[in-house]
Amino acid sequence: MFPLDPKTIERVARLACDLDGPLERRGHELEALLRGAGWDDPPEYDGSPRIPWLVDALTERGDQRADIERFLCRVCDPLEYDGGMPVAEEVRQELNRILEPERLAVSYVGGRPVLGEVRLDAEGPVFVAPDNLGHRLPRIVADEQVVSLLLDRIAQSRASEESGAYLLALFGIGSFVEGLLFSVLTEREPELLRSGFRGRDGRRIDARRAGLELLIDTAHHRGLIQLDAKSFMDPVRNFRNFIHPRAQLESAFVPDRDTVTLCWGPVHAVLNDLEESLARSAS
Repeated sequence: MFPLDPKTIERVARLACDLDGPLERRGHELEALLRGAGWDDPPEYDGSPRIPWLVDALTERGDQRADIERFLCRVCDPLEYDGGMPVAEEVRQELNRILEPERLAVSYVGGRPVLGEVRLDAEGPVFVAPDNLGHRLPRIVADEQVVSLLLDRIAQSRASEESGAYLLALFGIGSFVEGLLFSVLTEREPELLRSGFRGRDGRRIDARRAGLELLIDTAHHRGLIQLDAKSFMDPVRNFRNFIHPRAQLESAFVPDRDTVTLCWGPVHAVLNDLEESLARSAS
């Protein structure tokens, strides 16, 4: 768990550096790894031994959970390696071996790496609501009122999950992502508010009518997120359809805590992708 133990940090640094190994990273490549993880103002490599340098960099950010999470995910991100997913998967397996005593593990959600908690009563990593959003969201969304509203959506989703109101938690999760993507897109491209979004059939859709699927498609097309719409929509949009009682009755859908944790995974993936892409555009 967080903060990571110093021994864990050292083992992670050794894996990332891979001295004399097939995935060895030079000093400038370690810098690029931190930038790729969406770190603000990452340290410049000073020519010192690489493993201690990376240990120091990670230790200095030890209290910034989001930065450490994105770093761990970036280490086993298929985008990081010429060999793609097969290479990334080998790295992920070794990273998870290192993280096992911390009861953490990285898994792939829609092809994107996401960090989850390992629990004794669960078969795989469990995803929970993102941490420290009060610090993270203002770096993504400029409008303070929108940030407050999004934080309230997350708070209500958490409260619903903790009280056993799992269907309401699912509605809140989808609403949070919809509001987040709409704000990110329209703040960076204000013309979308005037000219609308382009649908899959090429037609223009008024911004006020842009739904979650279209927002994800647009963010993916603009390179803001790597997670494709189908990968996200399957566990989230389809569940939101059960706001209609008849649809829920026809499918005999009864959500539980596992259903909610399934949906937190894509939320982490979207947040990580947004933070990484926006950090790259700012550098």
